[in-house]
Amino acid sequence: MITDYSRFKSGSDIRGYALGDETNPLYMSNEMVVRSTLGFVDYLKRKTGKSSFTISVGHDSRLSAERIKSAVIMALTGSQIDVIDCGLCSTPAMFMTTVELKCDGAVQITASHHPKDRNGLKFFTPDGGLDGSDIADILDFASKNIPFGCGGASVTKCDFMAQYSAILRNMIIEGVGAGEKPLEGMKIIVDAGNGVGGFYATDVLAPLGADIDGSLYLDPDGNFPNHAPNPENAEAMQCITDATAKSGADFGIIFDTDVDRSACVGKGGFSINRNRLVALAAKVALEKNPGGTIVTDSVTSDGLAQFIKDNGGVHLRFKRGYRNVINKQLELVANGISCPLAMETSGHAAFAENYFLDDGAYLITKLIIEAAALAKKGETLEDLISKLPEPVEEKELRFKILCDNFKPEGEKIIAMFEKEAETHEGWKAADDNNEGIRINCADGNGWFLLRLSVHDPIIVLNSESNEQGGVMKMCKAVYDVISKAENIELIDISALNNYLEA
Repeated sequence: MITDYSRFKSGSDIRGYALGDETNPLYMSNEMVVRSTLGFVDYLKRKTGKSSFTISVGHDSRLSAERIKSAVIMALTGSQIDVIDCGLCSTPAMFMTTVELKCDGAVQITASHHPKDRNGLKFFTPDGGLDGSDIADILDFASKNIPFGCGGASVTKCDFMAQYSAILRNMIIEGVGAGEKPLEGMKIIVDAGNGVGGFYATDVLAPLGADIDGSLYLDPDGNFPNHAPNPENAEAMQCITDATAKSGADFGIIFDTDVDRSACVGKGGFSINRNRLVALAAKVALEKNPGGTIVTDSVTSDGLAQFIKDNGGVHLRFKRGYRNVINKQLELVANGISCPLAMETSGHAAFAENYFLDDGAYLITKLIIEAAALAKKGETLEDLISKLPEPVEEKELRFKILCDNFKPEGEKIIAMFEKEAETHEGWKAADDNNEGIRINCADGNGWFLLRLSVHDPIIVLNSESNEQGGVMKMCKAVYDVISKAENIELIDISALNNYLEA
């Protein structure tokens, strides 16, 4: 029997449902996990020309982690692959096993910030994470009947998070240059959202002298009982913002489930996420890389572009998807262009100096070093971005495409707005856009972007305005155009209707 596993592809990851049973067509059964893991082994064999490997395996705090890990290890040992079982681990740390432990590959079991019933597989080689095309090949391989052996390889347990935490501690000690307790006198709290990120408070900050009292949800719990472990979630950001202000902390930190994304909060509850976080990371990156290019996703603000320019950098607004911005960064560097940072507004930040790896803990470590240096001068991280122009209003709306072959329908809508922009009074298509259609609007004093979601059958509308009521003006104009689209019944614009009627 041949099964098509292509539907489990989610960008550059494999994702599905991991609680329940096979009545759900997207259920990650043990067989599906075994086959996908063997697809990764086949990928490594083709990539390296080698027949024997050591592969590390780790997971986040999800309820299904142990079941899926057992299936992954069974597939690997059955193929004579030696395994290093890292247990509970962050996603960036799993990549670092290919550097520090010299593993030929790594498998991280995670579904990032998605609900507790989901899980997935993320693969690494020493060159970094895999691309979407690699995942497609792996799932194609997995869809075929694949025989494998019956054991013989070794499984070694390793507390790699202890080693990874030591790397971050040493980075702060060297960066701050104030002895073995460089964070003494600083109060820094962490909200791990019951994901993996609690280690940063207990194993990185506290041993360096930081007061972590007031930290939240450090214990791993795959039920995620308090809030979604997601820096983009409004409730989660409000939680760490309130906690930072209430505890009188100098700095607040929030991670997603597997710590490849983060955001932070300044003293008194000043939220630093999305454009603010990109601006802060860019400012830090450009200090040692003057004139460097900062790659961002497509939804960053005009104010951020101006801020990067004012700080001596070059802004390249690219596409949504962390692999997209990282791949553009790699392309620039390969062509001799300085590109110290690639970053999504979601919180994925890849520094060139750190293997082009999107690592939320590394980003926060860089910011803590900067904060410690500023504190000596009586300044704060917020001061670094005090001149960032910020919009008065911003809004994101999502329109579901109601058909299986959704991409052509979405592309028709994008093309419709591209044509409209040629003649619509007060509209001008942005010439620095690389995804969907971004239109600068005189009526509304801002811009809107229509794009297809990276993973889902959804058209996303992002808009920002520099005047009160400007987003409403732009959304009304968008409605006037999109409501006349051919086959509009295939596009669910109820979110736009609800916003306009509110």
